[in-house]
Amino acid sequence: MAKVLAALRRHWKKSTFGACLLGWGGHWLYGKHCDNLLRRAACQEAQAFGNQLIPATMPLKKATVFLNPAACKGKAGNLFEKNAAPILHLSGLDVTVVKTDYEGQAKKLLELMENTDLIIIAGGDGTVQEVLHESGLLRVIAAFSKIPIGFIPLGKTCSLSHTLYPESTNQVQHITNATLAILKGETVPLDVLQIKGEKEQPVFAVSGLRWGSYRDAGVKVSKYWYLGPLKTKAAHFFSTFKEWPQKHQAALMYLGPTERPPEEPEEKSRPPLHVRLYRRLRSYWFSPKGCPKEVAPEDWEELKLSTIELCIATQNRQLDLTRTEDFMDICIEAESVSKGQFVHRGSQKMRDPHMCLEGSQHIQASRCILQLPEGTEGFFGIDNEEYEAMPVEVKLLPRKLRFFCDPRMREQLLQAAVQ
Repeated sequence: MAKVLAALRRHWKKSTFGACLLGWGGHWLYGKHCDNLLRRAACQEAQAFGNQLIPATMPLKKATVFLNPAACKGKAGNLFEKNAAPILHLSGLDVTVVKTDYEGQAKKLLELMENTDLIIIAGGDGTVQEVLHESGLLRVIAAFSKIPIGFIPLGKTCSLSHTLYPESTNQVQHITNATLAILKGETVPLDVLQIKGEKEQPVFAVSGLRWGSYRDAGVKVSKYWYLGPLKTKAAHFFSTFKEWPQKHQAALMYLGPTERPPEEPEEKSRPPLHVRLYRRLRSYWFSPKGCPKEVAPEDWEELKLSTIELCIATQNRQLDLTRTEDFMDICIEAESVSKGQFVHRGSQKMRDPHMCLEGSQHIQASRCILQLPEGTEGFFGIDNEEYEAMPVEVKLLPRKLRFFCDPRMREQLLQAAVQ
């Protein structure tokens, strides 16, 4: 023993390195063990759903999973197979997985829509947007029924997870909680923004649209990875070397909030196809064909703006299940910002991209038209995806989709509304 201690003392550098390596390895193995315990507990909970008896004539519920294996730097497929897939199969669902091996493959979802009871999106913000935009999911749901949607956060940016599930620093726990929430069946209605250019097909967003300097600097943060925790401040600091102050000028026309109609009662079961077609034909043929009613002119308001950043966001980030008006938030950031404030506020914007900082102009609208000066360059950030900046019309589609959420989050929302 004395010889061992003496040897360790003589080679203290190697001994220190070995102790650090051993400690790190032990911590890593312990973390893996804890993750396996979380997976086992989640599978046992899912097994309880799978063991429930159903009538012999009742078919199994069919779930279509839309998986983006390229999300999370190519790790999403493995994360799904290890953490979410076992839970879904043990729950008794008839699961069909559609992988997006190439752009636009979301259109396959249309072929499966008639034979599915729920949709599950496994990926990040980009996957959600592709399903909404490329597959025509919104049009199909509006035409047939409100098919509930589940979201399993596997991407680098998952804005919806903050609304639907409790915060968790453990990725395995976050994924298993999201998957179990789908089985528990609690849902919340989410708004959607329809963003349409002059010639382009509309793009749909569940979070919002950003245009400005904070967004442009945030995109470049990953370039300064070698600076570690200082990379965010560095990206915003170096962006101040451009022309200052950075102004984005545009004309904004908008309509105020609209009154929320009473929510339609949900159907317990989806009617057959022939029943749905009959209802559509009956409503078409027997609808009154008289003179159209006079519609009051829309009261548009116009605003010339010069800002460092413009943000148009849904209310999904801070849901209020009892509100009586439907609107989207338009935040016009003040252009008179010093370089130091820009660097500081940029870090806040990275944590919450759609937050409205102090000194900003805040507008509530149900529809707006953004006109950009001719020759405007740059990009929009729509649900963290880049699109070329152009004049657009943004329309709110209130409570368009129903997403599964953790029952604890729904209870918190209801309690907050009562208070």
